[in-house]
Amino acid sequence: MKKQLFILLFAFVCIIGSRAQDKPIRVIVFGAHPDDCDLAAGGTAIKFTRLGHKVKFVSMTNGDAGHQSMGGGALAKRRMAEAKEAGRRFGVEYEVLDNHDGELMPTLENRLKVIREIRNWNADIVITHPSDDYHPDHRYTSILVQDASFMVIVPNIAPDTPPLKKNPAFFHYTSSEPDIAIDIDDELSQKNYAVAAHESQFFEWLPWLNGNLDKVPKSNEERLLFLKKRFTPPNETVRNCLKKWYDEPHASQIKNAEAFKISEFGRQPDHEELIKLFPMLANNHAGK
Repeated sequence: MKKQLFILLFAFVCIIGSRAQDKPIRVIVFGAHPDDCDLAAGGTAIKFTRLGHKVKFVSMTNGDAGHQSMGGGALAKRRMAEAKEAGRRFGVEYEVLDNHDGELMPTLENRLKVIREIRNWNADIVITHPSDDYHPDHRYTSILVQDASFMVIVPNIAPDTPPLKKNPAFFHYTSSEPDIAIDIDDELSQKNYAVAAHESQFFEWLPWLNGNLDKVPKSNEERLLFLKKRFTPPNETVRNCLKKWYDEPHASQIKNAEAFKISEFGRQPDHEELIKLFPMLANNHAGK
């Protein structure tokens, strides 16, 4: 009888342990505008979702200034619809906050919004812009996430939303001195298709800014090829990081990658924890 009880107890512990290991990793990505998360972390998001993990994109502004011939509420509504479609194509949840494009400020109100978003998502990983980005909305998004990085575990801050029990790991997307780099060659086609949902940006606004609006193709197939040209091979810094995580000759053959740097303001995961947080790296010889 005791032996049978022991066997049952052992089996129960094994099941509980297995369920704990199978708990989905929860990733939240903050961008300043609809499409920022997509470009910087879209391929990595696809990898996470294919492995059964959960990803959410949050745009801190509604993008209501990013167009040459429309703006305000009409543009915000259009960009919201584009973001929702992009989220569907990526397989992620997509939220657009109602702050004006070009006017984002690192206020207490916005900080509390970020804190609540991270808590409600129960995030394990938080990714956002680098703090020295070229666009003020990008920089202030980074500052807002930075200012929230400790507060998400403080119960008396935003007490209407339960605090996290463990501080997430915070990352910046970057092409300069990354700590990890992810091969997204297998995800590029889906990423390209998902990014193409932001029609107002990639087939109207950005071509107009670059002076090549007349070169935008009409058909969807040709537009996907047109958009794909935006994705360039990894620079030398990212390539060197890929070699830390992927065996050769694989590392030197990767054509598309996304790279991230550990934020100095959050928890500092070691090599072992990075592999747990980014399980797509676990089976690569160089990353062991």
